[in-house]
Amino acid sequence: MKLRELLAYNDIVIQCHDNPDADALASGYVLWWYFRQKGKTARFIYRGRNAVQKSNLRIMIERLDIPVTYEPDFMSLPELLVTVDCQYGQKNVTRTDADTVAVIDHHQVTGELPALAEVRSGIGSCSTILWDMIREEGLSLAEEKNISTALYYGLYTDTNRLSEVSHPLDRDMLDSLLINRSVITEMSNSNISLEELTITGNTITGYEYHPDHRYVILRAEPCDPNILGVISDFVMETEGIDVSLAYYISPFEVKISVRSCVKEVHADELAAFLTEGIGGGGGHVLKAGGTIRPELLDAFGQPGEDTYTLADRILIERMEEYFSLYQVLYARETTLSPEGLRLYEKREQELGAAKLTDLFPEGTRVEVRTLEGDVEVFSKEGIYLMIGLEGEVYPITEEKLDRSYVRTGKPYSRTFDYDPTLKNSVTGERKNVMEYAMGVVSSGGSRILAKPLDRCVKLFTAWDEEKYYSGNPGDYIACREDDPHDIYIIRARLFDRLYKEIESA
Repeated sequence: MKLRELLAYNDIVIQCHDNPDADALASGYVLWWYFRQKGKTARFIYRGRNAVQKSNLRIMIERLDIPVTYEPDFMSLPELLVTVDCQYGQKNVTRTDADTVAVIDHHQVTGELPALAEVRSGIGSCSTILWDMIREEGLSLAEEKNISTALYYGLYTDTNRLSEVSHPLDRDMLDSLLINRSVITEMSNSNISLEELTITGNTITGYEYHPDHRYVILRAEPCDPNILGVISDFVMETEGIDVSLAYYISPFEVKISVRSCVKEVHADELAAFLTEGIGGGGGHVLKAGGTIRPELLDAFGQPGEDTYTLADRILIERMEEYFSLYQVLYARETTLSPEGLRLYEKREQELGAAKLTDLFPEGTRVEVRTLEGDVEVFSKEGIYLMIGLEGEVYPITEEKLDRSYVRTGKPYSRTFDYDPTLKNSVTGERKNVMEYAMGVVSSGGSRILAKPLDRCVKLFTAWDEEKYYSGNPGDYIACREDDPHDIYIIRARLFDRLYKEIESA
């Protein structure tokens, strides 16, 4: 859906969920601004039992001039209703009748969406989606400091002070916004009430410790999601704790916060594992979070289980399952067992390669941004960035590139969900890697030994011993024929597109 499609309507109401948070307020605010820019008058409301009480949100509404009103008894029948940061018909938003309904949200889809809908479940905040949609309309927020500050704070709070940001679009928004930092500080320092301070203390003293895998589980009463981050960060200071899960359960959502201080557990992966099929989660290697939708829990329930009991059971069971699921491999210390290995060579599949020094001078510290995350490297002569079939990026030496590929001499062109970019870490200058990429085709000289995995694996490669790559049953584990320690994971969906068998190993 494009925002311009909503301009066909005149009587417009924007509604966020009944207990609005910073992301909901920011999302409604920028949408209200968009309609005003286009000569439309829109009303921004929320409903439910209670008006906003939290100090940080009251400061946000007042200091940033957010035109939202509390309308518990709203009776109008608008021509267009747009729900932001929620989905029409969900438990957390009072139903408002309208001729036409549109939805803009970043949570997991829990029911049928209207024809006018923009739901991107992998994005950290609804604020980011609205920012991107505004950008697609060719409008700039450069002069709108209040709105920019609201959008920043929306993402800031929905990702636990930015510690759980995972999607590159979220980071792109952060890079672009000109914000009022004093207001951000004021709101952040008014985030915890005395009641939530009590919740924090009670949660920490009621911890459940699992010594076999050195993780702790903490269940809190419903609170601001950022409180879960405060609790998680505090317990991770404790000797003997490597991983923590803090969560609360409410009738409308289950929020989780995950932390890890060991390289063998990525917090973002664990959060995604805990919420798979019932919500969504993500973040960073060390800090992550997520949301479970009660509407999606029913399929996992047993007779007589209520939402609270069911959510408790699923989270505890999935934590135990996660730690029993994976085999950890260190490529530098490992060679693959010959059993089941077969010999493959690369198909003539065109990929892309961009020379680092074509983008930034040698010695420049740059940040590589892709869907898989941000990685900092130094631009160096003789180093290229390979671009895979799904936009994944990895470094390769010129010597290895020329040994395995033939250069086409033509620009590389392919469409991805997110084009990989490079940013100068000092100046902030950004460049699209695809604009510098040339096509390369396998020369047939690159041969690997590979076999499908029959269990989940975490692999620390020989070129990166701090970050593992996960493989699931059906994915392939492989090594170069000429280097038994150059071990890596190849996704099942990509393997047949990239390799063909030539003989048994």
